[in-house]
Amino acid sequence: MRIFDPHIHMTSRTTDDYEAMAAAGVRALVEPAFWLGQPRTSAASFADYFDSLVGWEPFRAGQFGIAHHCTIALNPKEANDPRCREVLEIIPRYLAKDRVVAVGEVGYDSMTPEEDEVFAAQLALARESGLPVLVHTPHRDKVAGTRRTLDVVREAGIAPERVVVDHLNELTVGLVAGSGCWMGFSIYPDTKMDERRMVKILQEYGTAGILINSAADWGRSDPLKTRRTGEAMLAAGFSDDDVDRVLWRNPVEFYGQSGRLALDTAAGETFAGNSIKRGG
Repeated sequence: MRIFDPHIHMTSRTTDDYEAMAAAGVRALVEPAFWLGQPRTSAASFADYFDSLVGWEPFRAGQFGIAHHCTIALNPKEANDPRCREVLEIIPRYLAKDRVVAVGEVGYDSMTPEEDEVFAAQLALARESGLPVLVHTPHRDKVAGTRRTLDVVREAGIAPERVVVDHLNELTVGLVAGSGCWMGFSIYPDTKMDERRMVKILQEYGTAGILINSAADWGRSDPLKTRRTGEAMLAAGFSDDDVDRVLWRNPVEFYGQSGRLALDTAAGETFAGNSIKRGG
C-alpha cells in the first residue's frame, strides 16, 4: 500500500512518527502552514516558520524516504490578529519556491469580516501564482461555513477542480460533492471523521475527487490514520486499486496541478511538470 498524506503537520511530530509512517507505506506528504498553538506576534515569526517548511522538514522527511511538500498561507485563526496581517506581503515569495504545491490553509475559523478579507486576498494570490488552494472549513457552524466557502471560491473565479475543501463530514460532503471542488476528510481518533464513517462515505460517493488525510498536529491525532483507512476500505470490500486511487493517485492528481510534485521513484512513478510518468 503506497500512501500520500495530503494534509499533515509534521512540524509537530517526531522522527519516530516519520519512521512509523515510512514503515506503514507513506511515501509522500503535504504539510500545510497552520496555527502554532499560541499567537504569533509578528510577520517575522511566520518567515522563520515558512523557512522551516521549505527547508528543514524536507530534510527530515527525506531521511526516511518520504517526499515532503508544503502549502503556504496566513491561516484563518490568525487572520483576525492585526499583528499578523503583514505576512500577506511576504507570502508571494514563498509561493514561488520549489515543493510549495498550494496556497493553504485558508478559509474560515469564526467567519469574521477579517477572515473574509484575508481569504479573498489569498485566493487572489493563488490565481496569480497558478497554484491550487487548500481550504480549511470551520470547526463551529460547519454547514454555514462550508456554504460560505463555496460562495467565496465561486466569486474569486478559481476553477473548482483547483480547490480542495477540507475537514468535511456527513453534513457537509453533499454540499461540496456537487460543486466541482475536491473533498477532503481528516481521520482522527476522537473527532472530525473516523475510518468506519469514511468507508460509508466512500460507498455512497465513490472514490473520485476525494482526499483522505490524517491532519496530525500538536493535539491527539494519529499520523497512521491514512493506512488504517486503507485497511478499513479493504475490509469493507474495496479493491487494492480503489485504495491506491484514494491514498495515492488522488492526491497526486490534485497537487500535481502545481507542476511541482517531486515524488520518489520508489513509489512507482516520477512527476515532471504537469504530467505523471509511470514507473516500470
